[in-house]
Amino acid sequence: MHTAATEPVPGRRDRRKRRTRAALTEAALRLVAERGLAQVTVEEISEAAEVSPRTFFNYFACKDDALVGDHSGDAARLVARLAAVPPEVPVLTALRTALDELIDEVRTERELWRLRLEVVTRNPALLPRLVAGNAEAERAIVEVVAARVGVDPGHGYPALVAAVAGAAWRTAMTRWATQPDGPELADLTDEAFAALAAGLPQPGPS
Repeated sequence: MHTAATEPVPGRRDRRKRRTRAALTEAALRLVAERGLAQVTVEEISEAAEVSPRTFFNYFACKDDALVGDHSGDAARLVARLAAVPPEVPVLTALRTALDELIDEVRTERELWRLRLEVVTRNPALLPRLVAGNAEAERAIVEVVAARVGVDPGHGYPALVAAVAGAAWRTAMTRWATQPDGPELADLTDEAFAALAAGLPQPGPS
């Protein structure tokens, strides 16, 4: 098992960039939740986050990107964590372990994720961008899973694992974001991955 000492510690510049990105995302989501997608501009988002529009475009190509989240950044960190899990660990267990850092970040931003779910639900035009982001993350995971199990990336197994793991994570996230008094995100993620590992057994009557 890797210890915290082996993991890179974000530098001051990286932390500042993460804070700026988070401030822009929060401003975008809150403004769009209040006014609607068409009624919010990049200039207004930048002003609410106390940065310039030029700074906004250093982080996001457009308003929609600020709303759906940083899929490429999340994917890069997940892939790095997955690659660090010892190779003898089963793939689904390794993927669940690799999600720990992301879970720690997300659970401190419950309101932000609830807002994102609300904004996307009320603005279906954002769905293609969200789907594209998820697909990009899954492609990155496919490469690592393929290398991990020793098959070609074109083999069906890595793609299937990436797809079902992504679905398990999104299911846990949605349940967590919409159930304020429900289980913790880590517990819901554990439950989803355990169900996958068991072959999705049908639950009995409650």
